Amino acid sequence: MAAKLSVNVDHVATLRQARRTLYPDPVEAARIAEKAGAAGITVHLRMDRRHVQDSDVERLRGAVKGKLNLEMSSAEEMARVALAVKPDQVTLVPERPEEVTTEGGLNLILYGRRIAGVAERLASAGIAISLFVDPDPRQIQALDSLKGSGVTGFEINTDAYTRATEPDALAAELRQIAEAVEQGRSLGLHSYAGHGLRTDNVGPVAAIPGMEELNIGHAIIARAVIVGIEAAVREMMAAMAGGNA
Repeated sequence: MAAKLSVNVDHVATLRQARRTLYPDPVEAARIAEKAGAAGITVHLRMDRRHVQDSDVERLRGAVKGKLNLEMSSAEEMARVALAVKPDQVTLVPERPEEVTTEGGLNLILYGRRIAGVAERLASAGIAISLFVDPDPRQIQALDSLKGSGVTGFEINTDAYTRATEPDALAAELRQIAEAVEQGRSLGLHSYAGHGLRTDNVGPVAAIPGMEELNIGHAIIARAVIVGIEAAVREMMAAMAGGNA
């Protein structure tokens, strides 16, 4: 099966928050993205509320027809929001106040017990749980012990791949992602990926055997400023379909 696209609408909210206005509306953007063919919508509700707000998540829950994926930290405040809104999926991610964007994957070896506790609470409410991890065999293996806490999937951090410029380095990073996907799927988990993916680099990742879904935001919203959300989503989906691993 071809990898699906989940569009992250965080940066629609970033534009809105820059002027503290009511527009552009991430919910409207989500509707257009789904109409263009996106299988779902992703948003990251950060502790500092720098872009997406609680009310956005609540409205998206009622508007999104596909899968609503809520990215969030494992903080208690975020868990309460997720339990109230009940998105289809929560993706737990690391978060630092001073970071520009998420800088790396979760360290499941160090913080597995805390993550397990949060995952178990959310899963008991019927929410699917995914964990954002680097393509590190040790981190992927650590997922195995978290399945009992309700973890059903993992999202590979593709940042290193998207930053690679030399052909050999690019091939090595892609191979590492593919191996991580294979390893995770052998544990019975759903496989996703995202971070820094663009139309010029997304194809090979989308074509990795077993890749189910890509979560892409910044590149789509940046392109949408020029051509509109519908066209930007269609361009990304075409790039995904034309990939060759």
